[in-house]
Amino acid sequence: MSAKRQQTVIVRVAAFFVITTAAILVGYYMLKPSDELRIFHPKDLDARLVDPAVRNKEGEHRSWTSPWWTNSGRTITLNDLGDRIIVADFFFTTCATICPKMTTQMERVQEAYKADDRIVLLSHSVTPEMDSVPVLADYAALHQADPERWHFLTGPRKQIYALARRSYFACLEEGDGGPDDFVHTENFVLVDPQRRIRGLRSAFI
Repeated sequence: MSAKRQQTVIVRVAAFFVITTAAILVGYYMLKPSDELRIFHPKDLDARLVDPAVRNKEGEHRSWTSPWWTNSGRTITLNDLGDRIIVADFFFTTCATICPKMTTQMERVQEAYKADDRIVLLSHSVTPEMDSVPVLADYAALHQADPERWHFLTGPRKQIYALARRSYFACLEEGDGGPDDFVHTENFVLVDPQRRIRGLRSAFI
């Protein structure tokens, strides 16, 4: 084989390996699982979880809230939480079924992230007429809640129920937040600093 032909073969083989390696790398980065959690919007969820008022909403969904009274007696808003990541649930202090399990799970989250100031836990009472600020304070103390990291919240019933259904999509039942309405859900909600929902998870999974 002449030196020129040999050189041509070497160039072609080298080019083949370069192209093949590049294709493998591109394919790997395109197909490998992403570590980033997806962003949930109303259309991505079980329709039973989404309030009819926002079921067909277009664009990016962001959770919202009104001012809440906490177990420490303060009033807090989303602005007070800054760019912290939220883990939220809905409970009531006299619940003897799913709520103790949920509170235990929140205790585990608090312990796991006790050194991480980016995480805040929000437990919203669905019986605000019974769960006053002093009642929530006693409940928080019982479960050793850090007042800077885990807030037990109360406020107007209609606003709490609207938050569960129209913002966090945490429960299956529809309702108007009236006296005969009731939210009872085992779902936790993960919300990022931009107030986008990144996860919904049952306490029993």
